[in-house]
Amino acid sequence: MERIRVVIADDESVITMDLREMLTNLGYLVVGEAGDGRSAVNLARELRPDLVLMDIKMPDLDGIEAARILTEERIAPTVLLTAFSQRDLVERAKEAGVVGYLVKPIQEADLAPAIEVALSRFAEFRELEKEVDDLQDQLETRKLVDRAKGILMDSQGLSEADAFRRIQKMSMNTRKSMKEIAQAVILTHEVRGE
Repeated sequence: MERIRVVIADDESVITMDLREMLTNLGYLVVGEAGDGRSAVNLARELRPDLVLMDIKMPDLDGIEAARILTEERIAPTVLLTAFSQRDLVERAKEAGVVGYLVKPIQEADLAPAIEVALSRFAEFRELEKEVDDLQDQLETRKLVDRAKGILMDSQGLSEADAFRRIQKMSMNTRKSMKEIAQAVILTHEVRGE
């Protein structure tokens, strides 16, 4: 089984060292370490880890803002580490799309469950995102096919069912999607200025 690749970001080298040791003991692979938020983001962009463990309070760019960037760019899920459990930090973390939050001192026994839940949640988000994209593509295809059917019905006097069958047949004969055929029908219609 492939090991889960982790980037650690903390401005305290002792904590980074402890985390690296705990993660290694748990079977995770630490692929990078950073001491500030900006470096953590750049490292994650470069290495594409499975997970980023990041302290909230860091120089240059705090962990929450770094996590927001990683979430927006869909690079990796982030579990925040902090010595602070203040409500406002938790709210900011939620808004940034953080998938886990651990309060220091971190215990090895707490680390694996937090990582596994974070990875699971992130996978669910990705799957939902894919489903939404697929549904949007299906809707766009349907709209294009409906428009192309209308064009064929008007220009060739076909019934709706016949126009649909014509698009479907062209799709099968050319091994192109119905969306591509519909786009071609619409483009041809627009070029002719009909």
